Amino acid sequence: MNIWRHFKTITYHRWLVRQGCFQVGLYWQGLIHDLSKYSPTEFWVGVKYFQGDSSPNGAERKAKGYSEAWMHHKGRNRHHYEYWTDMSPVTKQYESVPMPRKYLVEMVMDRRAACKVYQKDAYHSGSELEYFLPSRERQLMHPQTKRELEYILTMLMEQGEEKTFRYIKTHVLAGLPFPWQQQSGEEN
Repeated sequence: MNIWRHFKTITYHRWLVRQGCFQVGLYWQGLIHDLSKYSPTEFWVGVKYFQGDSSPNGAERKAKGYSEAWMHHKGRNRHHYEYWTDMSPVTKQYESVPMPRKYLVEMVMDRRAACKVYQKDAYHSGSELEYFLPSRERQLMHPQTKRELEYILTMLMEQGEEKTFRYIKTHVLAGLPFPWQQQSGEEN
């Protein structure tokens, strides 16, 4: 039973991401988003730990102390900020680096889809921001990525999908500066 339910969940998630990516012109990313979820390493863990209202990776992590499926996933999918870590030549430690904008946008679409899939009828335009603000990930991602993501998620909450997607397409993906970059002359 969980095989079909998990398959439907990840396929619906991918459909929602594809829908969002297509609206902003990220066609290739929309097509290939999360294909690793169908790999045996991720798929069978998803079936075993399927819950329907949250990621199976959390349940696997709780049961085993780590999530092999998550480690597999984040290492293959550039729309996760965890992918964007590297050894700093200065500190000789692993540190986050800024995400390229097309992956930042795919991350927005991924979070939007995850909230819609797991929250179902409780989803609202602020769901993504409400999930993000109290999370520990804000401390782990690169400050530039965090600021850009928070800005877009706030816009999504306050102005809705239509205006936010238009901004993403005409400003973010066009490489134009964010408002604070215009004011300070800060680099993209």
